[in-house]
Amino acid sequence: MEYTTLGPTGLTVSRLGLGTARFGRQLTQDRSTSLSEPVIDYDEARSLLDAAHSHGINYIDTANTYGRPHEGRAERWIGDWLDGHDRDRFVIASKVYGDMSSHPNDRGTSRKHVRTAVEGSLDRLGTEYLDIYYLHRWDESTPIRETLRTLDDLVSEGKVHYLGMSVTAAWRLTKALWASDANGLEAFTVTQPRYNAIDRPRDYLDVCAHEGIAVCPFSPLAGGFLTGKYDRETSSPEGSRGDRNDWSVRHSERDWEVLDTVRRVANDVDATPLQVSLRWLMEHDRFSVVPIIGARTVDQLSENVSAVDISLSRAQRQRITEVGATTDQEG
Repeated sequence: MEYTTLGPTGLTVSRLGLGTARFGRQLTQDRSTSLSEPVIDYDEARSLLDAAHSHGINYIDTANTYGRPHEGRAERWIGDWLDGHDRDRFVIASKVYGDMSSHPNDRGTSRKHVRTAVEGSLDRLGTEYLDIYYLHRWDESTPIRETLRTLDDLVSEGKVHYLGMSVTAAWRLTKALWASDANGLEAFTVTQPRYNAIDRPRDYLDVCAHEGIAVCPFSPLAGGFLTGKYDRETSSPEGSRGDRNDWSVRHSERDWEVLDTVRRVANDVDATPLQVSLRWLMEHDRFSVVPIIGARTVDQLSENVSAVDISLSRAQRQRITEVGATTDQEG
């Protein structure tokens, strides 16, 4: 495993982080109200955590809402696993915003909810601190200064070490950074946007580059599209993610051109499109990038991790960057 410094935090993390959004999550079957089995059950989650640890992954990403409709389940499972390990050897990130119950104050980023949420996360994870605490979404109903002051207090108390922002607009991220600076409050040093060779939020990434903020993208494989298992002419296997997403319609010609380029580069370096897509992110030179991988099986995790064993030339990286660049999206 390779390790890198996570932006300005000083934290040393593995070049890939383990995402746990599927831990304990249950999906509806068709449109009925019945629930299927969890996408990743308890034993599978432990196996993935064991495998990630054996590969040298020390960064585990979760959220208080993961495990729906049993919010908190993912954190609880991770806490069970951490109980048998040295917690200080891991970088643990969680998030706050989403509904944790039907109670009207059990959501958002108000002082009341953030305080309640962080205590819940710490309890479920069985830890005294979070290395990174993200705002999962921007809360329109709460002034950002109130949220930042609450987070600043948590840092002062040692319950949180670093702050992060996940999904939001570039101007909101900029507004939050300005509010931190103007009020002498702890600022966001890590972000988690949807970012991959297909999805490139240019303005958001420009802010990160300018401010030296680390980027830990979710969906680094564009929901599986960049695994290269699907093509324009062939129908996706029944029940696969491609089948559910109807990728032949969902993705533009530009997206397919990106994938074709990734495939050609993969052929050149004797790797898979998945590995090339992850390596393209990791070798970004404008800011530090640590992709969050959401493998469903130990075998998938191993293929993801092997991305650290390949390297891309500047010309190969540029080929992927240029084919995906548009007027409103750019890597």
